[in-house]
Amino acid sequence: MDKHSLHRLKADEAYLVGKGLPPVAAYLAIDQIIDIALEHNVDAIHPGYGFLSERSDFAQACNQAGITFIGPSPDVMARMGDKVFFKYIAKNSM
Repeated sequence: MDKHSLHRLKADEAYLVGKGLPPVAAYLAIDQIIDIALEHNVDAIHPGYGFLSERSDFAQACNQAGITFIGPSPDVMARMGDKVFFKYIAKNSM
């Protein structure tokens, strides 16, 4: 799907993740992403937007693998997913 995408072509390196999986499942193949990152000595991952950028389990997997997750901590991400808690924080911060 991304084979001919500009962002992939402009990247210094690109790796196939989720071969044989539907597109969304491929983007969410956390174990494969972490394995590839470790295999290639990646020290940080920026998740982009959508899909992985909203997954606290991906941020946690990066942390556990010793890879810097460029984004909020897993705890903050989990709390942001809790709409009731976030609404309370937003309301009481004014």
